[in-house]
Amino acid sequence: MDHQHLSTLLWREQELLDLLLFKAEEKQYLIITGKSRWLARIAHEIEVVLEQLRTLEVERAAATEQIAGRLGLAVDPSLRQLADVAPAPWNDLYTKHHESLLALVTELRSLSDTNKGLIEGGLAAIGDALLSVRPAGATAGTYTQAGRATGNAYRSVTLDGAL
Repeated sequence: MDHQHLSTLLWREQELLDLLLFKAEEKQYLIITGKSRWLARIAHEIEVVLEQLRTLEVERAAATEQIAGRLGLAVDPSLRQLADVAPAPWNDLYTKHHESLLALVTELRSLSDTNKGLIEGGLAAIGDALLSVRPAGATAGTYTQAGRATGNAYRSVTLDGAL
């Protein structure tokens, strides 16, 4: 494997991280707008991109190892270390790849943290809403095998007409 092959893999990694960023922004939009119907789909799409990244990472590690061996570097060098010893023009290109990947990962972490906060806030709001609907002194009750409620199973709350 050569420098061109590794650079191609790094470009592909950037493309996948950019796609992952797009999917995370889509997820944020769905969370903010309350379109929870599509959250499972976007979660699946994100997992597909992550799997592609994992596969690419294995190939990139193999390419990096071969080049590192030819350049006299230790096993498993960072991209920054590779850029420091690679010949021109690859040293500059690897540095630019490193900077771009770092920027994408930083943006992804920030967006992921924001989305996590939005989801946690939404779950807390749902919990508060459920507690406010529960009649005073009511218990959840249980259900019989026939599906009938025993005790006070929140009979005052129904979905009839809500849809």
